[in-house]
Amino acid sequence: MLNNPTPTSRPDQTLSLNMTLLAHHELAGFGGMGEGIAMQKTDDGRRVLWMAHESAPKDFTAVDVTDPKNPKLLIQTDLPDMQLRANSLDVVGNKLVVARQGKKVGMKGVGFDLFDITIPEQPKLLSHFDCSGPHSRGVHAVWFVDENFVHMSSGAADFEPKNPLDDQFYRIVDVSNPLKPFEAGRWWYPGTRVGDPEPEPTRLPKQFETGFRAHNTNVFPQRPDRAYIGYIDGGAFVLDISDKSNIKVVSKWNHSPPFNGFIHTVLPLFDRGLWIVSDECVRDNGADWPKLVWVLDARQEGNPVPIGTFPAPSYEAFAKRGGRFGAHNLHENLPGPCSFVSDHIIIGTFFNAGVRVYDTSNPYKVEEIAYYVPGAPKLCPSGAIQLNDVFVDDRRIVYTIDRFGGGLYILEMNI
Repeated sequence: MLNNPTPTSRPDQTLSLNMTLLAHHELAGFGGMGEGIAMQKTDDGRRVLWMAHESAPKDFTAVDVTDPKNPKLLIQTDLPDMQLRANSLDVVGNKLVVARQGKKVGMKGVGFDLFDITIPEQPKLLSHFDCSGPHSRGVHAVWFVDENFVHMSSGAADFEPKNPLDDQFYRIVDVSNPLKPFEAGRWWYPGTRVGDPEPEPTRLPKQFETGFRAHNTNVFPQRPDRAYIGYIDGGAFVLDISDKSNIKVVSKWNHSPPFNGFIHTVLPLFDRGLWIVSDECVRDNGADWPKLVWVLDARQEGNPVPIGTFPAPSYEAFAKRGGRFGAHNLHENLPGPCSFVSDHIIIGTFFNAGVRVYDTSNPYKVEEIAYYVPGAPKLCPSGAIQLNDVFVDDRRIVYTIDRFGGGLYILEMNI
């Protein structure tokens, strides 16, 4: 195990600093996981970790992590169609929302499913919200934290994008009656829909273009009238959703061009007037580098100003290590009863550079204080780990999942 990653370190070597592996679970050989990971505190006191799979045949998996050193597989479900994927999920109380996205437009069954998970081993489907349509692939990511609304990036039957890359936009679905969900609001980047009077936005160069569409659509109890949206090539948006039928733009920030697009997550640190904004790497071998985590001064909400970036893992050590290299998901200070919440410590995944921990006490000089990079999993097609998402519980235990075959890694922060 190495503490200092160098260009000569091999992908099969584990790299670590101030993090200890408590357990590793291969999830019955179906360890290719998406970017949905959430924790349930059951009525009988157990802690159950729910994870969405990256692709078929599996849908979602639940693992009992009450004892983080001894995780126990509770249930693993199958998708009804090999052309569907879950990718994203969220949990509130005893309800689970799971995304449904198709590999192509026009598929049936896309949208999201809402389950009762009072008994985790026996999820009961309460309803399906349909997002199918001739130009829709369904739902890519969901955000569900208050039992009343699902916020999501999704297509719709009545939405035709001018460019097929722009097919998913921000939608709000009222699930206060879980048996009868209905749309409460929507917003898309002006000029991306057929019929919009605004011109189509200027595209990035083809080698970097990913689309003007929504990704993470986060709403927090501190500001239920605000949505913090990563709109991929469109940048970071903050929206006023106090009237969900008439959503308005509060502010926008984008680094591209000159950077290479794909803003993924906007994480507000409310008490400090900061936003932490993560990119997503989507090309192998460093082809779209740099993909970074940014710090924005947002004390003036309408005028966010970038003041720094997190120290990046070494390009020389990781870019050619195998697969993707760059920023991706952050632990998003979820407001649930089991979630770690901090306005100073930020934890994120960086694909082949593992999971990394940062101290933002000085936002002008963020410090990396811990990391863990597992060795390449068995049968890994990329040749290296590809950590995809992360959740941190209130015990400061870190749960991180591999995109292809590694499954679940449970870690302790020694900070």
